Amino acid sequence: MRILIAGVCGFVGSTLAEALQGNHRVLGFDNFVRPGSETNRASLKRQGVEVVHADVRVASDIESLPDADWVIDAAALPSVLAGVDGRSSPRQLIEHNLVGTVNLLEYCRQRKAGFILLSTSRVCSLRALGEITLCEGTSRFEVDPRATQPLGVSSRGISEEVSTAAPVSLYGSTKVGSEHLAIEMGAAFDFPVWINRCGVLAGPGQFGNAEQGIFSYWIHAWKKGAPLKYLGFSGSGLQVRDAMHPGDLAPLLEQQMQYGAAWREKPRILHLGGGLENAMSLRELSTWCHDRFGAHPVASDSGIRPYDVPWVVMDSSLARAEWGWRPATPLLSILHQIAEHAEKHPAWLDLAR
Repeated sequence: MRILIAGVCGFVGSTLAEALQGNHRVLGFDNFVRPGSETNRASLKRQGVEVVHADVRVASDIESLPDADWVIDAAALPSVLAGVDGRSSPRQLIEHNLVGTVNLLEYCRQRKAGFILLSTSRVCSLRALGEITLCEGTSRFEVDPRATQPLGVSSRGISEEVSTAAPVSLYGSTKVGSEHLAIEMGAAFDFPVWINRCGVLAGPGQFGNAEQGIFSYWIHAWKKGAPLKYLGFSGSGLQVRDAMHPGDLAPLLEQQMQYGAAWREKPRILHLGGGLENAMSLRELSTWCHDRFGAHPVASDSGIRPYDVPWVVMDSSLARAEWGWRPATPLLSILHQIAEHAEKHPAWLDLAR
């Protein structure tokens, strides 16, 4: 099988390329605008992955690519603050995340290829996420078991039933739009489409920052002695996220690509994440970093940034029921891998700026 990966030199794209290359012929492209992405090109080529320069925003670039059986869309401006943080404009965000997906879908229509979109937990409605009733534990926020929660939210996490009604963030809206277009194009032109909404993806080699890749960013910054701050929610560090290694996606993607003509019978949208077993608050992450690297001050700022929410944990029950999938890498293993990478690459944060 020939697989085309958009954004192949990013953290997720390169990890998937390495995982899939042994059983398939993998071709990837990247525009290398993300700082640090160039570092993955040589490694991928050594492993037999064909890497070419192309920009997902440019239709003629995509049209020039060779045929593939499947396209994995891992190209995006991935931060929830993209388009509003001054680093990118709303137009750039839309061109990367929505127009780029349109170009890939047109490629799939013309080449009769299947399409897999790596979407995000941040397509969830801000209103729904804000209505989750939480209680304050000793070191983290927890879902209040006595309260009635929004549709799709339980103590297990956030399921596919959660609302995606606007507002979700500019970033989230581009991914919701991509999801809708992908499903419509697949239905109209009869090619298989899978939508995988991922929680926080984390692991060694990630070009993380405080808005995206928080586990990697926090560990690298702690090891480097860089300033760290608990933002929002009384500056307590009780906000919770779950983490998943992107390599754990590969077995599920293999199943989806090999499912065959009956693809319409399966749910097209899945929530994928580490779940409660792989969830941690910033305060708990700080305790882990203290035990690993020693003391480091963390400032406190109660101000709320746009789109910040206190608790996001993905409920992957549907993926487990339909595909037998669950994350394979424990959270502590992910943290140790990131820490080892930080020890070997002390200037990593500077590279990824």
